[in-house]
Amino acid sequence: MSHRTGKDPRRRPRTLLTHDGPLRQDHYATAGEQADDANEGRQVGIPRGGGDVYGQRERIVLATKVHGSMDDSDPNARGNHRRHIIQACEDSLRRLKTDHIDLYQLHRPDAGIPLDETLRALDDLITAGKVLYASTSTFAAWQIVEGLWISKELGLNRLVSEQPPYNLLDRRAEREPIPMAQTYGLAVLPWSPLAGGALTGKYRRGEQAPEGARYGRSGIPDALDKAEDRALLSDSVFDLIDVLLALAESRGCPPSQLALAWVLNQRGVTSPIIGPRTLEQSIDNLAALDLEIGDEEEARLDEVATPGRAVSPFYDADFGPHPYRW
Repeated sequence: MSHRTGKDPRRRPRTLLTHDGPLRQDHYATAGEQADDANEGRQVGIPRGGGDVYGQRERIVLATKVHGSMDDSDPNARGNHRRHIIQACEDSLRRLKTDHIDLYQLHRPDAGIPLDETLRALDDLITAGKVLYASTSTFAAWQIVEGLWISKELGLNRLVSEQPPYNLLDRRAEREPIPMAQTYGLAVLPWSPLAGGALTGKYRRGEQAPEGARYGRSGIPDALDKAEDRALLSDSVFDLIDVLLALAESRGCPPSQLALAWVLNQRGVTSPIIGPRTLEQSIDNLAALDLEIGDEEEARLDEVATPGRAVSPFYDADFGPHPYRW
């Protein structure tokens, strides 16, 4: 088994990651990037009184991120520069009541900081034993490859995984990030495999969405509250949802399970990241581990979700060019 990808090349991926707590004793938990001490602890299921995760700390892969602003009044409390990376790590260790972070992730690229400064800071944390592995989230393939090159040139610990947005609505990661990860031996940990809930079946063409739903007031584009919501829930999105609903009905499973199983079954994927808010959602998500996607189902989904393309503009990031080189 690869220590970087977490995968036995002879087996298909059968793992889900969660940022609400461990789903199984030997699975992963992610802490998220929280400014509030109690929130970061609760998100990984860590009791307020200690960081042993109910006696399971050594069986948990604990991950958290760095990049976003942790104090709006402090211009240094954000970004991928050395001061913020070191301070944010110390703060996370204190909040999580643990002595090390298993996977420390750069939440987004930072064009204003030379990448060698970022990687040297991460390497120092690894050398100090406060971080075991470093990785990225929503980076372009070229940015990760540059990071691997810098690490090789400077003798630093290398990045071990990438966390791209990847789901049936947005398959752009298939163009470069996933093939790059397969080539250089990085794990792929897709975030938002259910497209923020859009693939759970709660949005139906022409029907009202449940109260409190993320994307506007209904499944009717003209009635949505925000322009970005109208872009997300377009006719082409509902074309995909209609097919997903039909396939799920024929399988006798919720569409959320089928959408998760689809991500799990894609080449190069190590473990999708899920975000259940309730026990029922956790149980529903876990059932996706037992689903296999057939060739006919893959082909039908490919018709409405073209490989390498995006049905909906689901995300954006700073993919360069960068003004500063190492």
